Amino acid sequence: MRTLLQVAALGLVSLVGFQGQTGGRPSWAFLAPDKEQPAVAERNGEIHIPGSKKAYTEKQIDDLTNPPDWVPEEHGQVPKVVAGAPGSTGLACGSCHLMTGQGHPESADLAGLPVEYLVRQMMDFKNGTRIDAARMNTIAKVTSEEDVRRAAEWFAALKPAAWVRVMESQTVPKSYVSTKGRMRLPLPDGGTEPLGDRIIELPQDPSRATSRDPHSGFVAYVPPGSLEKGKRLVTTGGAGKTINCTICHGDDLKGLGDVPRIAGLHPIYIVRQLYGFKGNEYTGTSAALMKKVVAGLNEDDMISIAAYAASVAP
Repeated sequence: MRTLLQVAALGLVSLVGFQGQTGGRPSWAFLAPDKEQPAVAERNGEIHIPGSKKAYTEKQIDDLTNPPDWVPEEHGQVPKVVAGAPGSTGLACGSCHLMTGQGHPESADLAGLPVEYLVRQMMDFKNGTRIDAARMNTIAKVTSEEDVRRAAEWFAALKPAAWVRVMESQTVPKSYVSTKGRMRLPLPDGGTEPLGDRIIELPQDPSRATSRDPHSGFVAYVPPGSLEKGKRLVTTGGAGKTINCTICHGDDLKGLGDVPRIAGLHPIYIVRQLYGFKGNEYTGTSAALMKKVVAGLNEDDMISIAAYAASVAP
């Protein structure tokens, strides 16, 4: 596999303020590092997390080619394409999606998704019928079909777990998007600000999340009323505004056949998906089925749908 280190630079795209839009899309969903970063002390020495016997340095944690596996006793042998290896030049799937598959808000939760769905997404990334501005197109192009299937089978076999707690709120902790992994983190100085018409996902424990701890999840702050409105749109189609999501994704939103679950996913990931279907990033055959679903949705609708789906137990 050819080197993939250069793809990290693709994530460092231009950023606008939290109320702004990136290419006509909300910057709170399409995360890119803030130009101004707060002063954060580098962690020295070995780092530990609760419930793990392992220890890693900051440099080891940040190694996308050989990411930490904090609790190897909780799973079997991880495929190399997921786990990475010392001295490897290819980005490991587990660096962004974690060994549990649950990922971070800037990536995706893959745990328990159908094998064929995952394979199809990688093929779409490879041939350009699905576009990811950060790095997935580059990764897919240099990943063999054998490794794609090995990774898909690994993530499909993992059990989904509650990873995001959805909270309706008018305010949210002040935050920034870090240059390390494009994760949104609370500002060290604290403070709050109006949430407005956004979804803001923050780690429950920033230190554990930035250590790639597979047991420390996220809180998604959503506007008041989002869950009730989202439930109406998801379960009824909102009086013709869209199509009932449960028809394809199942009554429990856990998926049907090779249609993926949307229950419990990161809500800002769901928003990115909906925008992708509405725009030109998805042109594959399966994506065509979603075009009519999203055609009549505005941003407020997308926020509500994402908030409700994320609140459903996976």
